[in-house]
Amino acid sequence: MEMWRGLCLVVVVAAAAMGAAEGQLQTDFYRFTCPNVEAIVQQVVSDKMSQTLVAAPATLRLFFHDCFVEGCDASIMIQSPNGDAEKDAQDNLSLAGDGFDTVIKAKQAVEAQCPGVVSCADILTIAARDVVTASGGPFWGVELGRRDGLISNAGRVSGNLPQPDSNLNLLNSMFRKNNLTQTDMVALSGAHTIGFSHCDRFANRIHSSSPDPSLDPDYVQKLMQDCPVGVDPAIVVDMDPTTPRVFDNAYYTNLVEKKGLFTSDEVLFTEPSSRGTVVGFANDNGRFGKAFAEAMVKLGRTGVKVGFEGEIRRDCTMFN
Repeated sequence: MEMWRGLCLVVVVAAAAMGAAEGQLQTDFYRFTCPNVEAIVQQVVSDKMSQTLVAAPATLRLFFHDCFVEGCDASIMIQSPNGDAEKDAQDNLSLAGDGFDTVIKAKQAVEAQCPGVVSCADILTIAARDVVTASGGPFWGVELGRRDGLISNAGRVSGNLPQPDSNLNLLNSMFRKNNLTQTDMVALSGAHTIGFSHCDRFANRIHSSSPDPSLDPDYVQKLMQDCPVGVDPAIVVDMDPTTPRVFDNAYYTNLVEKKGLFTSDEVLFTEPSSRGTVVGFANDNGRFGKAFAEAMVKLGRTGVKVGFEGEIRRDCTMFN
């Protein structure tokens, strides 16, 4: 009996701590200490996106990869001379440098006006929202008040990020660990409406004696032309073959038409339990945008450090 009482106490304390952390995040957290922080970040994002189309998907993907490992604490930004930081893990090697550059430049701009006040974790969260909005997607109020984490270890990444061949059960399990529902997961998967993928991430679906039957045959032929056997691994293809630069619901119409690039994409439509959500988003861009915004707010609460936890880094790439 005593053991169970102890266990219940631990669960209650942990739940209370999580609720307290979320409760300390506020959309106006910097209203007195750095009231222009969002305008500063937005300008940097705008400048970066005018220079390269990669900035939008790269920054958004960086946010996902950060939150899914140590929580949303900018641990993904740390650079290690030993090559053993979070960003050095195999699952993160394909993260485009433009995402990191966007956050680094935004941090520098914020530091110039509000030194030592705004965390890299908050800047990354704001930038992730801004690249979505600038690409035609929804706008939402970003909760702020995170502090930067003190752990960044490549060995802690494995098993925490969805893979191109993940099935629905595994996807749900990974998102559930971060307090996200299946609907949240399907909505957040819509981030694949912008960006690109290296050929080796889906080659197994097209280069075999019998290509994946869940793929449209014409789409298979196009992918085989873009990614022939032996192609340069640096070659990439758009994840959304219809409107790859616009943040819209085309990702879901593609799934209905059997044009989901990854197995983990198409499974959202082939599995009956998630198909209705996919069809709903495919038929209503506004519904998708609202669900995506709500899911991004929830994702942004994952594993946050607040109060006296962590630190406010002066340089996003290194601990103070």
